[in-house]
Amino acid sequence: MGRAFVYVILGGGVAAGYAALEFTKRGLSHGELCIISEETVAPYERPALSKGFLLPEARSRLPSFHTCVGDNEERLTPKWYKENGIELVLGTRVKSADVRRKTLLTAAGETISYKFLLVATGARALKLEEFGVSGSDAERVCYLRGLADANRLFDVMQDCPGGNAVVIGGGYIGMECAASLVINKINVTMVFPEAHCMARLFTPKIASYYEDYYKSKGVNFIKGTVLSSFDINSDGKVIAVNLRDGSKLPADMVVVGIGIRPNTSLFEGQLTLEKGGIKVNGKLQSSNSSVYAVGDVAAFPVKLFGETRRLEHVDSARRAARHAVTAIIEPEKTGEFDYLPFFYSRVFTMSWQFYGDNVGEVVHYGDFSGSTFGAYWVNKGHLVGSFLEGGTKEEYEAIAKTTRLKPAIEDLGELERQGLGFALTVSQKPLPSPPVDVSGSGFVLERPIYAWHATAGVIVAASIAAFAYWYGRRRRRW
Repeated sequence: MGRAFVYVILGGGVAAGYAALEFTKRGLSHGELCIISEETVAPYERPALSKGFLLPEARSRLPSFHTCVGDNEERLTPKWYKENGIELVLGTRVKSADVRRKTLLTAAGETISYKFLLVATGARALKLEEFGVSGSDAERVCYLRGLADANRLFDVMQDCPGGNAVVIGGGYIGMECAASLVINKINVTMVFPEAHCMARLFTPKIASYYEDYYKSKGVNFIKGTVLSSFDINSDGKVIAVNLRDGSKLPADMVVVGIGIRPNTSLFEGQLTLEKGGIKVNGKLQSSNSSVYAVGDVAAFPVKLFGETRRLEHVDSARRAARHAVTAIIEPEKTGEFDYLPFFYSRVFTMSWQFYGDNVGEVVHYGDFSGSTFGAYWVNKGHLVGSFLEGGTKEEYEAIAKTTRLKPAIEDLGELERQGLGFALTVSQKPLPSPPVDVSGSGFVLERPIYAWHATAGVIVAASIAAFAYWYGRRRRRW
């Protein structure tokens, strides 16, 4: 048995929901679209799982965070999919794909065919066993990737009031789960091999600010070492964590956040892979013209930096999903995906945003003893990255626009002196053209080209008029 659809979305995460909404905005007919997901619920906003879902009071629960509420769009409940004629095939694993024949085979033996496939399979959490450590199946050892993980983590937290939690990993999941554990009055120790938290993004100075804040909340940090084994009692519950440096930590529960791996296995040997994901072009189209990919699983060209990257963040998934649908339905009218890398987090009373790339020299600014500070990254003479903690909506928009403009920087000291004011000023400038010094500030900004266009237009028009006059006189002579 089998079913056929014009469009199939494989994966039921954030990207699937935003793609479905975009399809309906572009005239989707009933029965044309199918979403296949291993999850048993309709697509939802995954960031809620490490934030509102884990709160002790006024906690978030479905249907409140179904997509697309994370971007102030319509909330897509199961009823919405039914009303729009979209088939939700939930709790279903696809065991094989044939991109040449345009078919998917489910674990139940059903064949689903498509005209266009949007791969939004996301990624899976890396397990300890992949690093030679056993014990993932022990009671009260938790991961966080999907709704089932979040339910289990929440239940374990409720079973450990006042207990000791060890968080393995100092990245996004580690930091956000640690904050939630503290709010639930659980003692937290974070363990990671790097010199500071969020090592892929934060500078040591920025990391120090957040680590000090976490310490003020009672969080203990153990850096430069990793988990080596668990102590597990006769009931199968974890009771201690053993570290490679020889230390032992009492533990009533453990949260593991050590990275993710894109779910590409169905397409290995069929589609071109790069940087761990499915390689796509500027229209998010894979090496097979009928297959598109978005979200954590896709490696796409970042125009701003002229290279292919795979970005693990919800904002990228949302925007890429919309663009891919546009490219599928109106390929001739759709340009290349022009995305400015964006990351953010909100923990305790803090909130930060980052745009661009964290390469090159770093210029910190602001009051690191207060609540508002930031940093710029300058590479090859241009500002390529911006970070801000504690900003307003207008200030975050300013650093985003400034980063996209990539203004030339001549004086790092002056950039530090101006701090956030630099972005607020530059963000008011029009789009760039040849560089020009601005008020001897040490920066090179971009001069608007409109005046040059007007002058050139006058010159060209005058030249045409003169030629017409000359040509007319010669014609009269002939």
